[in-house]
Amino acid sequence: MSTVIEQVQRAALTLTCTGPIKERLACAYRQHLASIESADLPRDLADDLIAVRRAMVRERPLCRTEDAVQATVRKMSNEEAVEIAGRVVMLFGALCGQSQHAHKGGAAVVHINRA
Repeated sequence: MSTVIEQVQRAALTLTCTGPIKERLACAYRQHLASIESADLPRDLADDLIAVRRAMVRERPLCRTEDAVQATVRKMSNEEAVEIAGRVVMLFGALCGQSQHAHKGGAAVVHINRA
């Protein structure tokens, strides 16, 4: 089972892959962020995750074969997708920063793995 920081890291790395930003964002959300419980994050960061979650499922599906993520991504602009992707990357950065503080003076190492 992956830790929260590993899941957010994988989401951030998914956003760096090739392809349309809306597809990368939907993939990052579905595969890595949707399963994270906001209670597993510090309160200030949990609010960021909740904001991302709300932004990713705000639209109702048009048909049975579509889910809220697909409907939302279909309706959002590329600029909105870039903004939400930026929030994911900022969330990862904040988690790394908090991880460093938790190690109290020790150098924290964030392993960059391919998603």
